[in-house]
Amino acid sequence: MILGNLSGLSEFRLLGFSGTSPLHPLLFVVLLSLHILTLMANTVIALIANSDNRLHTPMYFFLTQLSCWDICYLSVIIPSILENLMVGTVSISKTRCAMQMFSFLFFGVAECFLLAAMSLDGYFAVCCPLHYTIIMSSRVCRSLVVGAYICGTAEGLVHTLITFSSPLCGCAIDHFFCEIQPLLDVLCGNTLPSEIQVIVVAVFAILSPFSLVIYSYIGVVSTILHMASAESQEKAFSTCSSQLLVVTVFYGTAGSMYLRPKYSYCASVDKFLSLSYSLVTPLLNPIICSLRNKEVKGALKKKWSKPKLVWK
Repeated sequence: MILGNLSGLSEFRLLGFSGTSPLHPLLFVVLLSLHILTLMANTVIALIANSDNRLHTPMYFFLTQLSCWDICYLSVIIPSILENLMVGTVSISKTRCAMQMFSFLFFGVAECFLLAAMSLDGYFAVCCPLHYTIIMSSRVCRSLVVGAYICGTAEGLVHTLITFSSPLCGCAIDHFFCEIQPLLDVLCGNTLPSEIQVIVVAVFAILSPFSLVIYSYIGVVSTILHMASAESQEKAFSTCSSQLLVVTVFYGTAGSMYLRPKYSYCASVDKFLSLSYSLVTPLLNPIICSLRNKEVKGALKKKWSKPKLVWK
């Protein structure tokens, strides 16, 4: 819905799933169920990793951070989606829209770099086991997490400030939350500079860490192939393939969303991609990266096993 220059615009309208009204009740139940399941899984991982001393290692430190970020990530997006399914078109203030966009970008970009840090941790654990504890010290791990925070903050601020300081010629956003691509459709005039800015920043935030992930896994696979035991190879390949599936889904869907020109945008496809990396990946993270792990399973059994009474 393109109007004149709306410099005094105070709110937007999120159209969301306006074309699928009959399916709203079903979608609401499915998304709410997945949301609750994902929150529970990530909360369990964070609590278990913090409470069990055996899990106080770099890998579980990163997994705890990932679980916490996924919880925050979901809390930014899912409430808007559920509200949209309940009431249809949703009005959202310009300020709230800007905060939602910044938060979404912050957690999304931070997760991109955190996944790269986790792949580095796996690389050093497999390829440099003798120097692993020195390389991945607690100081290095904290620095990597802080670096991810800084990158997320920088990209969130850049996109949000540039987008919301531009003149607006529309108030209807064909999406279920304030994401940057749909917002480009309501900007006035030539949006090419904004499109280029989105792609350039996405190359830094998506392709750069993904390249590091691929490099790390190539090194890990190369080392695994030189293992003498076929059983060790099979176990290592199983773990690596599962984790690689998660990062491929996340980077692949995010890249498909941000690394393409505006003329190729399609509202229905973009909504599907947004759901993929905002809901599916946070659900896969704890299931594949943590709950399939023997150490986590052991910690869960220990945590919830009933204490035995000893009678004298």
